[in-house]
Amino acid sequence: MTNLLMLIPVALLLGLFGLLAFLWALKSGQFEDLDGSAHRILFDDDPPQPKADVNKDSDKT
Repeated sequence: MTNLLMLIPVALLLGLFGLLAFLWALKSGQFEDLDGSAHRILFDDDPPQPKADVNKDSDKT
């Protein structure tokens, strides 16, 4: 029974800590763009650059 008197406040404090951490993450914008990273990984950042043709320069000699 004495264990319960200690575990209930500890559980309430941990729950309060979790709630405060969630509210802080919500306020700081952690959940604003959930799909952005998932879509961004599918596309390249820059289009590929054309490669220089090495054989053109060697044909002139």
